Amino acid sequence: MSNNKSSQYWYQIGIIGLLFFIFGFVTWLNGTLIPFLKLACQLETDTQAFFVTTAFYMAYFFLAIPSSRILERTGFKDGMGLGLLVMAIGSLIFIPAANERSFGLFLTGLFVQGAGLSLLQTASNPYISIIGPMESAAQRISIMGICNKIAGALSPLILSSIVLKNASKLETQIAEAASEIQRAELLDALAQRVIMPYTVMAIVLAILAFMIRKSSLPDVQMEHELEGDEKVATDRTSILQFPYLLLGASCIFVYVGAEVMAGDVIGTYGKNLGFSLDKAKYFTTFTLISMLLGYVIAILAIPKYITQEASLKYAALLGMVFTVLAFLTEGTTSVTFIALLGLANAPMWPAIFPLGINKLGKFTKIGSALLIMGIAGGAIIPLLYGQLSQQIGFQAAFMAVMLPCYAFILYFAMSGHKVGLR
Repeated sequence: MSNNKSSQYWYQIGIIGLLFFIFGFVTWLNGTLIPFLKLACQLETDTQAFFVTTAFYMAYFFLAIPSSRILERTGFKDGMGLGLLVMAIGSLIFIPAANERSFGLFLTGLFVQGAGLSLLQTASNPYISIIGPMESAAQRISIMGICNKIAGALSPLILSSIVLKNASKLETQIAEAASEIQRAELLDALAQRVIMPYTVMAIVLAILAFMIRKSSLPDVQMEHELEGDEKVATDRTSILQFPYLLLGASCIFVYVGAEVMAGDVIGTYGKNLGFSLDKAKYFTTFTLISMLLGYVIAILAIPKYITQEASLKYAALLGMVFTVLAFLTEGTTSVTFIALLGLANAPMWPAIFPLGINKLGKFTKIGSALLIMGIAGGAIIPLLYGQLSQQIGFQAAFMAVMLPCYAFILYFAMSGHKVGLR
């Protein structure tokens, strides 16, 4: 690789890495927002609080394919800038939501943020997959994952230090309020804690949108990235003729569900084990640190020592082991095994995505959008867990939801990614 091409390559990596940092920072705020909004909006059940993830991740399902169409018209750079602006608008919706203490408005803001992220992810994931050799795509995505998870580890710490400061004491004050007026004043003051951080976030996102639009980030023509891809795709007329792509989208669905369970639901899981909110609010960061370790291992090992298919297989098996151990233990040990699921989850997205879009040729953009739709697993699986936990208990429900997810990921790693691949 010439010096000029090498510098352009790392410039592209740097820009997309910045975007993945933004993905992580915004996405992993949900782990803090779940207990915060349950308290501020006085939600009765955990299942209601999990609508935070439902609103956020369901946007991917509805917006992924429209995002693909938008990118065809705007190109990568303008599309990324537009996505950042949409996220900024979503952040601003938190201001009236906080003033009204309206759970519905909070969910609207989260949906709009998810819509902006859908546009960004539809552009950036295939971009990072195809700017270099396919066999090292998992390694590049792992680098992006480190950017994502560093931000994800920081964001709950930052937001919880603002909106959940002295949370346990505040819970007691709200419960013991002498009158409804005093109680409402405490809740209103709590809700308004999100205004400052989300206003700052909106400003930063708008500035980044301007910077991306003014950057020299080149477009990549995905339809012709590899001649071999065209030979595979020329005799096919629809993405439905790529079974491994459809299985890949399903795999993304269960993977993201498992990732959200380990990262966003861990705080609620900890509270159900008896941990105070002042302690449980940090549990999301533990999962993200675990994922960071997993990404570092993936970068060092793939593809030098292990293929991305094998890494996915072993990660799924490890996820099953940690899930069972979390069920069989209590207290700090159980929470630790939930956090360690981050280690198991880390190699999954970097392996699933390139396997899902492998040899799609002219269908790469729409195929990428279909995979992004699978992110809706983060909307559905926590809700399923919430419902099951009311029936069979939170630990049994966690295992009942997670084991099938990891079993399907194992199937995709072993044979699903080859179905229909010629």
